[in-house]
Amino acid sequence: MKNKFTISMIAFIAFYAFSGMKTAPQLTEVEHINPILEERVYPIEFSSIMAGDFPEATKYMLGDVKNILGKISAIPDEGRTFDNTLRIIDELHNVIENIWSPADLMGNVHPDPHIRKEGLDASQIAEQYLNELDGNEMLFNAVTVYSQTPEAKLLIGVEKKYLDDTLMKFRRAGFGLDETIRNDVGKIRNRLVAIGTEFDKNKNQALDTLFVDNSHMIGLPESYITSHQTADGRYAIDLSYPSYKPFMKYAESDSARKALRFLYLNRATDKNIAILDSMIHYRNLLAEKLGYSSYAAYRTEDRMVKNPITVWDFENGLKIDLREKAEQDYAEMLKVKSAHTGKQESVIETWESYYYETKLLKEKYQLDSEEVRQYFEMSNVINGLFTVSQKLFDVVFKQVENPSVWHEDVTMYEVFEANTDLLIGRFYLDLYPRQNKYSHAAAFSVVMGKQTSDGYQKPATALVCNFPRSMGDEPSLLPHDDVETFFHEFGHLLHGVLTESQFMTYAGTSVARDFVEAPSQMLENWVWERESLSLFASHYKTGKVIPDELLNKMLAAKNVNSGNDALQQVYYGIMDFTLHDGFDICGSETTTDLVARLQNEITLYPYFEGTHMQASFGHLNGYGASYYGYLWSLVYAQDMFSIFEQEGILNPEIGKRFRKVILGKGGTENPYDLVVQFLGREPNNQAFLKSLGL
Repeated sequence: MKNKFTISMIAFIAFYAFSGMKTAPQLTEVEHINPILEERVYPIEFSSIMAGDFPEATKYMLGDVKNILGKISAIPDEGRTFDNTLRIIDELHNVIENIWSPADLMGNVHPDPHIRKEGLDASQIAEQYLNELDGNEMLFNAVTVYSQTPEAKLLIGVEKKYLDDTLMKFRRAGFGLDETIRNDVGKIRNRLVAIGTEFDKNKNQALDTLFVDNSHMIGLPESYITSHQTADGRYAIDLSYPSYKPFMKYAESDSARKALRFLYLNRATDKNIAILDSMIHYRNLLAEKLGYSSYAAYRTEDRMVKNPITVWDFENGLKIDLREKAEQDYAEMLKVKSAHTGKQESVIETWESYYYETKLLKEKYQLDSEEVRQYFEMSNVINGLFTVSQKLFDVVFKQVENPSVWHEDVTMYEVFEANTDLLIGRFYLDLYPRQNKYSHAAAFSVVMGKQTSDGYQKPATALVCNFPRSMGDEPSLLPHDDVETFFHEFGHLLHGVLTESQFMTYAGTSVARDFVEAPSQMLENWVWERESLSLFASHYKTGKVIPDELLNKMLAAKNVNSGNDALQQVYYGIMDFTLHDGFDICGSETTTDLVARLQNEITLYPYFEGTHMQASFGHLNGYGASYYGYLWSLVYAQDMFSIFEQEGILNPEIGKRFRKVILGKGGTENPYDLVVQFLGREPNNQAFLKSLGL
């Protein structure tokens, strides 16, 4: 595919004229090679991406897919084999993925609004086309015919799994039902892709800012105050994490924290409430057309839990188990608030929780988050994360000089086998906030691993975060929970880059959605261990390793509010699952009514009147009827970490076993079976409960 497509400068000018843009970019006499269409053996030349590249790449992708479909169709029934049918279907998906992944990434991070839009549009087209393939009758017939052959009946291992999973995907797309219903299912699925894209775009573009005066900045670090001052003497507090979280933790002004929390919980409300209603409506309609009792039943069928009942039992059980610890946590914060206000308090409002938790940590545990932050300078954290990962998983990371990336902040690395110097894959780090960039933290696939006739397709992943930038003379210093987030997301990155799956369909994080968080959650534990922290937690001025006294305070305070935090996760999971397990969008209860009711029933923090958090709760799109998976997978994550605790948290033999069994195999086997292989026993929840202080 390398060099197969160029755009002449005349055609490029024509594109801009057609698009209605007023001005064209500076042009040269050199022909532009579309970097999206380069062979994936080479890194994508992200800095060379221009407006028009994604539409053209999408056009070529659809042409390639058409040609592959023609080849599959031409095979006579009696000549069908796994290689010329199933393996080619995986290649078909890979062709789409090689456009979809970079398109989705650029749609979320590229500085140019035109390229962002074209990326999101291309991503939507790719996802819709994948839906169409699930409903492609020729493919269904080809796989069905093959499934009856003697070869198919003798399949074992991952090949048998791929055949079974492919047949299930066809059934879940409506095959076996009336053709009219199947066509309706395809239209609904495509409609849901468009709705989800719009939901995420609105969330990412919500740019509200709170403007306050000097009196509202009391309690905040001096560096924060200086960096947020505007030309007119006021202070601009935006809703990005590095701006929002410190303000909620340290600002003494209750009214200002309340106002900022109100803005935060109402992001994209004007557009996304109606879009969410539409999303739920079409999900319910999809389940109804396919004969499922609810969308939750549809979503859980191919997950570890298998059915909604298991989820309800899990969430409701946790709700009971966590209540006592949550009430203890809440009582501790009430004591702090009462001492602060000088009267007996009975309620912690949602805009007060960060503030009084921070005070509790400082007053009872003598833990100053600002002091802790000084031991986690960004470059040291990166070096420590790299050291831990390289030692455990027997790899080497090498930074690429002058990489072709989408923004000057972005760095690029190659991953090699430690002993053979064999290139395994690549990754990118995009760590700091900027306008219109994806506003949370996530790992985006760039290239998926896959065995090809030319060798193994080198996987690549981009880590997109929003950590605090350096401020004046002060370097980027991370709060400890940001360090934990960094390790978590890097766990996803490792899962993607260290894959060994022969099929793209099962590569990396392509596992059951309710297990995908487990490897990344497990890696969070290394930010709490003395042995690993000693490798990188050093004061940014003195270079001294974090002292035992401070670390002991951190460990003593580790489970402060763990009950409330876990109960909040239960609330999110139950809210998400309730919306997708029989909720009537046309009934008397709105999504806001539901949010308010469940917030008050499950958590100890009362609902903030007039807010609509569901409008910016992005997991309702990507994790619809699946948010329970965060706590579900955490049970497995902590159980797997218990092996490292027993054998040594930097034990390379255990690390290599984890890489081989969990990271390398991806979705090629049942995740429960992989956990059993790694543990050498059946899993249990003892380590999970212990991690919460229960």
